[in-house]
Amino acid sequence: MRIATDIGGTFTDLVYVNDAGEIGVAKSDTTPGQFEQGVLDVIRRSGVNPYHIDDFIHGTTVIINALTERKGAKTGLITTKGFRDVLEIARGNRPDLFNVRYLKPAPFVPRHLRLEVSERLDYTGAVVAPLAAAELKAAVQQLKAEGVEAVAISFLHAYTNPAHEQEALRLIAEWWPEVQITASHEISQEWREYERTNTAVLNSYVKPTAAAYIDHMEQRLTAEGVNGRRYVMQSNAGMTSFRQAKQTPIQMVESGPVAGIFGAAILGKWIGEENIIAFDIGGTTAKCSLIDKGEVKVTTDYKIEQNERNAGYPVKVPVVDIVEIGTGGGSIAWIDEGGSLRVGPKSAGALPGPVAYGRGGQAPTTTDANLLTGRLSLDNFASPASMETVRQAIEEQIATPFGLSADEAALGILRIANSNMLNALKLVSVRRGYDPRDFTLIAFGGGGPLHAAALARELGVRKVVVPFASSVFSAWGMLMTDLRKDHIQTYIRRIERLDLAELNGILAQIQESGLQAYLDEGLRREDIAWVRYADMRYLGQEHTVKVIMPEEDLTAALLAELSSQFHEIHEREYTFRLEGVPVEIVNLHVSTIGSVRKPVPKPLGRHGSDASDAHTGTRPVLFDEANWLNTPVYNRNKLQPGNEIEGPAIVEEPSSSVVVYPGQRLAMDGYGNLIIETEVHSR
Repeated sequence: MRIATDIGGTFTDLVYVNDAGEIGVAKSDTTPGQFEQGVLDVIRRSGVNPYHIDDFIHGTTVIINALTERKGAKTGLITTKGFRDVLEIARGNRPDLFNVRYLKPAPFVPRHLRLEVSERLDYTGAVVAPLAAAELKAAVQQLKAEGVEAVAISFLHAYTNPAHEQEALRLIAEWWPEVQITASHEISQEWREYERTNTAVLNSYVKPTAAAYIDHMEQRLTAEGVNGRRYVMQSNAGMTSFRQAKQTPIQMVESGPVAGIFGAAILGKWIGEENIIAFDIGGTTAKCSLIDKGEVKVTTDYKIEQNERNAGYPVKVPVVDIVEIGTGGGSIAWIDEGGSLRVGPKSAGALPGPVAYGRGGQAPTTTDANLLTGRLSLDNFASPASMETVRQAIEEQIATPFGLSADEAALGILRIANSNMLNALKLVSVRRGYDPRDFTLIAFGGGGPLHAAALARELGVRKVVVPFASSVFSAWGMLMTDLRKDHIQTYIRRIERLDLAELNGILAQIQESGLQAYLDEGLRREDIAWVRYADMRYLGQEHTVKVIMPEEDLTAALLAELSSQFHEIHEREYTFRLEGVPVEIVNLHVSTIGSVRKPVPKPLGRHGSDASDAHTGTRPVLFDEANWLNTPVYNRNKLQPGNEIEGPAIVEEPSSSVVVYPGQRLAMDGYGNLIIETEVHSR
């Protein structure tokens, strides 16, 4: 049996698949401060026998929480002489361009804990000056005296030659064995001194937290009887072992959300949809990503805490290209100093949660607005407050200041929440040169099915898919993942001057390294494969685009094809191509995939066209254009493949509801997915 658990801001989700291919799901409250307790709670709630678990896959928010809440270790930085302030200097392309009071984000390591040592490599990796061991020892003694718990090492040009960093690692481990250390080359072999240094720092910053968390999780799982293989979801849409996760925890920065994106790509292949916009609304945030021709996009230009006013902090590791905004089911509605209504980014979380939860929450949220407008029912909640309590919160805090009724205020909350989400969807589609009309929206998470149909209408998307187990779909996506290691190495060469023998040799060496690592972990050779990319640009440009390379050794003809693909991708993403300008490779990117056994979907046995057996009643629902409409309500668990429902309609399941607008049609396919046609033509 394989199980996957995903810790979200509000709920901890579980999906399991047994040897017969049967899938089961469970949800429990997230337990901040003791996240592993929520995992154990959801395992017990699922009814799974711990002794029958062969594979345990885990997604967690512990790393991103430690970063955003500044709850990591006291960290020191050792760097090349003259580069102490690289974290302070950062980048000049600030987002808030005309704000004369703009302040750069404060480094995670204060200046007195950033120390320099003499050593130097040139850009080719040749040694200019050796590492001064005496200066390194003095730096270590100073950091030890300051009570530092973790150390990052980042030397100039270590991405081309890690020898000095490796020597420093060996010496520090000898002098100070108890400290957690990260050398930049262990995390990234890409250029960009600021980004590489910051990534090494962030990895060290969360390393003690990750080690303690994973060790504690292992102890609790063992005590519970879970003795199977244990994996952690990474940000690159692959998984890794608990042991490796403790060494490079920064790879887990988006551990949970990316699993849903990858799951959407897999589901798309099953149902014949290669162009997908994956859309996940949880209790705290909404996340979206675009999948083009079945390919999940991975980038190393990820930043935490970046917004229109903040440059954020770069993390130079492979992360699924995802846009995340602070609007979810628990997002609080509030009025700003200018008298405008806002929704999010602050969330009511799991405790106390929305007013509707009946746990003491007093601030109205998106969930409360969905309840008051009829999209949700009090039956959706375990221990709900009264409808009158919800109405009173929205009326007093939102409606009265604007001179509106509570119903109008609730609809206003939903319109603003939808507007926030729509902007995120446009960021991954329209603003990157893609036409949303060519894509299918796969909506999941507890809130995805509630908002997807309305957003699809605004975006022009013709089809929405609400997958089976939609509220725990990210956990389901983890069941579909393989082991994955990404090796990205800076290799700046103009296409017309490439040494093909050298290039093919480097690629072969990278692949052999990934192969050996997985063979050492017990995988079979036939279960290991590679996907190769080149990050390319026009000569003189700053940005690159990622182009898939063929599996075989590169030839002159294949290089010409690679260049042609680059021109096409560049034109789509940046609206122009420069045919006569030289093209160069900047980075080589090799993904080593270790295939593991995954569940095979089973078509549902029941079939029928009449949904009357699933009809549970009618209730008034407030829609934008049509005001209040008496709307039929259906139980999703009683729908059968082939059932069709004309909108308006509500389809309920224990942890979510699907809203179908007037003029739309919903049908269930053979796997239990709900397909919403947003443009229905008469038959």
